[in-house]
Amino acid sequence: MKKTSQQAALLKYGVRSGLEEQVRAQLEADGIRYEYEQVVIEFRQPEKPRKYTPDFLLLSNGIVVETKGRFVTADRQKHLLVQAQHSALDIRFVFSNSRQRISKQSQTTYAAWCRTKGFKYADKLIPQAWLDEPVNKRSLEYALKLMEG
Repeated sequence: MKKTSQQAALLKYGVRSGLEEQVRAQLEADGIRYEYEQVVIEFRQPEKPRKYTPDFLLLSNGIVVETKGRFVTADRQKHLLVQAQHSALDIRFVFSNSRQRISKQSQTTYAAWCRTKGFKYADKLIPQAWLDEPVNKRSLEYALKLMEG
């Protein structure tokens, strides 16, 4: 992103905004000693209740199918949380291309991520083998209970 001439001028003084520049100038004019952006404060963001609506629940066997074209960081983080908090569910992915890398900087593909994290996956369509699987009673009962609210 190209910096404006005002942003460039502010950065010359080590500040990022007009208000910060006003406060910096005030402190200097008054001879007040200060540090700018030197203190780092760690904190925990409180949990935020979220909801996830899977694409498909196979009523014949309890498999939960999530279809993904893009599988961005937020999706991957969400699915790890869902997996940890709802381990009874048998969640699987159908990707448009499981050989796609999770980011330009990574060599990890969607498929490799799934294998590492314990998720089953397929490309394009739900495999017939998944459709033919016997009922996973635990997953089906849990999903049906979630549907009831």
